[in-house]
Amino acid sequence: MEALGRLFNIASVVAPVDLAGGAQTGARVRLNACSGVAFVYFADAGTAGEDVDLDVQEHNAASAGTSQDLDVVTRWFSKRETTLDNDEQWTKHTQTAASEVDLGDDEGEAQVIAVVEVSSKDLTDGYEWVSVNTTDSGATAGKLGCVLAITYDLTDQRSPELLADLL
Repeated sequence: MEALGRLFNIASVVAPVDLAGGAQTGARVRLNACSGVAFVYFADAGTAGEDVDLDVQEHNAASAGTSQDLDVVTRWFSKRETTLDNDEQWTKHTQTAASEVDLGDDEGEAQVIAVVEVSSKDLTDGYEWVSVNTTDSGATAGKLGCVLAITYDLTDQRSPELLADLL
């Protein structure tokens, strides 16, 4: 059996978009059939000052309902370089528990991969969905980026074509 469906599933949270076009509201991902999710932010280099930050939210419904900050992020990892070419090492970042992830003041001019993990155990009772929003880069020039959700330790393992949707 493939790893997709046995170990993990993938969903689009923020489709590739020009992040200079404003803040992006991420799609919701349900964590009822996994141990957690790794949100992967991937962005092209822009210009100085086009810095984007992330905000992790939890929700009690697939749409509408109540949404709130999920103040559990204490560490995250990143790779950044003018041109990512797979010679980078992961950098561990730590912070006081919060929903906001400050990707740094040099994020705008570098290509960046950032990973933020959330355990399904961290959700408030009655909340089963999570998402990540991106902030407005504050720039007028283009900066292409996206966010993927990789759910892991699936409780219902299936072949990829039989996986349930993540909403």
